Amino acid sequence: MNRAISHMDLDTFFVSCERLKNSDLVGKPLIIGGGDRGVVASCSYETRYFGVRSAMPIKMALRLCPEAKVIRGDMEMYSNMSHTVTEIIQEKVPVLEKASIDEFYLDLSGMDKFFGCYQWTTEIAEAVRKNTGLPISFALSTNKTVSKIGTGESKPIGKLEIPEQKIRAFLNPLSVKKIPMVGNVTFQLLSRLGVRNIQTLSEMPVDVLHRLIGKNGQELWKKANGIDETPVVPYSERKSISKENTFSQDTIDINGIKSILSGMVEQLCFQLRQEKWLTSTVVVKIRYSNFDTETKQYRIPYTSSDHTLLRYALELFEKVYNRRMRIRLIGVKFTGLVHGCHQMNLFEDTEELISLYQTMDKIKMRFGSDSVGRASGFLNQ
Repeated sequence: MNRAISHMDLDTFFVSCERLKNSDLVGKPLIIGGGDRGVVASCSYETRYFGVRSAMPIKMALRLCPEAKVIRGDMEMYSNMSHTVTEIIQEKVPVLEKASIDEFYLDLSGMDKFFGCYQWTTEIAEAVRKNTGLPISFALSTNKTVSKIGTGESKPIGKLEIPEQKIRAFLNPLSVKKIPMVGNVTFQLLSRLGVRNIQTLSEMPVDVLHRLIGKNGQELWKKANGIDETPVVPYSERKSISKENTFSQDTIDINGIKSILSGMVEQLCFQLRQEKWLTSTVVVKIRYSNFDTETKQYRIPYTSSDHTLLRYALELFEKVYNRRMRIRLIGVKFTGLVHGCHQMNLFEDTEELISLYQTMDKIKMRFGSDSVGRASGFLNQ
């Protein structure tokens, strides 16, 4: 049985949220980001016409489009809107995967016996627009790769159906850059070989691609041929990462405990960024010397920044540690994870701070996650 996989994507999500707050911004060039020294977190279609792109320094973006209005982002609002959209879609489909803060996969396989899958997806998109006011695009096909590419081609506020017999005709003329796993380095490599559209790529021998690109060569060839067996992973906010530390002796050294907590938070943040996760919930746990265990948690805007998550973790520790007793164990957990490319707080962080994080992450990748960090995180190691 052919699968029916739909990909849905909220159009210029952050920009659309801001326009809900202020209708005067509709139709005007808009950049979401963190001031003169920050970077572009999101930008409207009006600015893209001038070459403005996400992650570009705001100074450069304003040189390209001087008329653009820059707004500091409101991640709390965006997170809340994302949760609302998720709930609307989740009520209506058997299997939903939340791929990022503004992107979803729906597995509607078998539902065509009861409803037309395309009509059903259209109604879901209408429900999102009606209940939130946010524009959304989608494409329906037999797998995740084709439907994701289809959504990109249908934007803005578009819809597209690509049945199995039309997949090759749809993909062939498109640039290889449209394939999700093709980044700039791979694109430049293929371009130098004269491989610029998907049809040419699909006709290349698999072993040649394997020699050129490595283990991803076969996967790239399959995607170019419209083949993708990747399942839609049911969404739940169960995904979490955590660390705990049991002390060799029960302790009441609060500064030492905070130092260890800082080190654990920093290691978890590095893991978030490496695996391209954002977290929306921070949990801190302590176990007293008499084995009583207490936890407290915060629901927060999606982030993976050390300094943001460390602040929440330390605040939670102050709240959860309310007895003057020795502590046996300290733990921290990040949950409510979604995949996201906004790995930094692009609304607050400057180019320098983002560059610092990226440099520290490179050092950790090469020498280990304990090789560099905040001084406070090393005090009691």
